[in-house]
Amino acid sequence: MIKMKDITKYYSTGFVKTFVLRNIDLEVKPGEFLTVMGPSGAGKSTLLYILGMLDKPSSGEYFFFNKPVHRFSEKQLSELHKHHIGFIFQSYHLIDDLTVYENLETPLLYKKVKGAERKGKVCDMLDRFNIVAKKNLFPNQLSGGQQQKVAVARAVITSPQLILADEPTGNLNSQEGKMVMDLLKKLNNEGTTIIQVTHSEEKAAYGNRLINLLDGWIVD
Repeated sequence: MIKMKDITKYYSTGFVKTFVLRNIDLEVKPGEFLTVMGPSGAGKSTLLYILGMLDKPSSGEYFFFNKPVHRFSEKQLSELHKHHIGFIFQSYHLIDDLTVYENLETPLLYKKVKGAERKGKVCDMLDRFNIVAKKNLFPNQLSGGQQQKVAVARAVITSPQLILADEPTGNLNSQEGKMVMDLLKKLNNEGTTIIQVTHSEEKAAYGNRLINLLDGWIVD
């Protein structure tokens, strides 16, 4: 499904290069549940953003279902992301001037899902995440935990082949966090590939493979 070869990411300031990722080689098979761990500043979120086609590497090759992502235009990347990837952001990334219902509906509109089917999917997510009463509220009217639940629901509503999760339970209490992790595990058991970034060994245990990042390198 995913093959990365020699992926490097750096930022240049004058003649100085600051490396975030260094020579990353990574393969992910369909149906895997991969956990990425490492200290703050290790490059975990950057790796996730490159995997999600929201950022580009400085060098190296990235193949997604044998498609050369590293050669794609912004429009091609957007199309690939839209149809195959759900992203759970650490900082929610909800659209401030849309209600909870509209935030959930947006990815379905991008995929041109018909009205009746859209409504059914949104209602299902509202019910599954116990946020029916919040459907007409805006993000700034929600608590951090409620915003996180909406962000998770939005990521899974299109039934993507790949879910990328950046600290998916970071703003949830233990019961809500378990609910989200159990849902991700269920989706994984049904065939969805999942890559999560976490600091929690308890959350890492939901996965079936672990890689550690340190100073931009994959370490044993």
